Amino acid sequence: MHGVYSLLVAPFVDYAFMQRALAGSLLLSLGTCPIGVFLMLRRMSLSGDAMSHAILPGAAAGFLFYGLEILPMTIGGLVAGLVVALGAGAISRFTVQREDASMAAFYLISLALGVLMVSIRGSSVDLMHVLFGTVLALDNEALVLIGGIAAVTLAALFVFWRALVAECLDPLFLRSVSRWGGPVHFVFLGLVVLNLVGGFQALGTLLSVGLMMLPAAAARFWTNRAGFMCVLSVAIGFASCTAGLLLSYHAALPSGPAIILSAGVVYFLSILLGPRGVLRTRTIAHRHRTA
Repeated sequence: MHGVYSLLVAPFVDYAFMQRALAGSLLLSLGTCPIGVFLMLRRMSLSGDAMSHAILPGAAAGFLFYGLEILPMTIGGLVAGLVVALGAGAISRFTVQREDASMAAFYLISLALGVLMVSIRGSSVDLMHVLFGTVLALDNEALVLIGGIAAVTLAALFVFWRALVAECLDPLFLRSVSRWGGPVHFVFLGLVVLNLVGGFQALGTLLSVGLMMLPAAAARFWTNRAGFMCVLSVAIGFASCTAGLLLSYHAALPSGPAIILSAGVVYFLSILLGPRGVLRTRTIAHRHRTA
């Protein structure tokens, strides 16, 4: 019993930095995981990845002028993410290029520009901080920011839930019967950017999308109901963050990658064992063939 306590509980009881890291990552899961579900249902998973890199120039601009200060880097990342999201949408609307192609172009330009800007003033350590985050170094200011983003996200999901689900099923129908079709899409893009900016504080620009998409992708193998999928994705996010932090503590591994790899383990287990996964699907197909 004492061994279990030392392994699973003691790190979070004995060390304040582990408590803040756990609180920050759990708050992050509350907002990002449901957003990841809607990204997946809209077949926009790679767009989320592109937007996670799009916030880098704005965050780098904040770093260039103010150093590793949360507020300037957050505002810069938010502005850059919104510019890229709206710019890619405008290009796809007014030109022959599709949104995924314009998003990829913005992503590549943003990543290169952001790395260049950080390198002008900072060291390789600063660059690693921006790209991969430092969840173990979260302070109270960062926790307030992440908690505020989670609260705004949950409130917006509550208000726009039906419209978001309808747009996943048939966006053209929603726009034809309701004036909320267009605005809801941009509200959703804003929530994506907002949560990626929150994730940037803990996991950096390269890994923040991992906590958004992997729990959502894993939950897809267990249910086809959007509401339960969101709840399950949050639960998987909680478990992944807790397991990743414990793995980081006991094995002296980087905390951000440990959290994402923990979510990856759940994803692969869901592929194999979920009701909609490989083993169950093949078993049902085999029974049908032999019936």
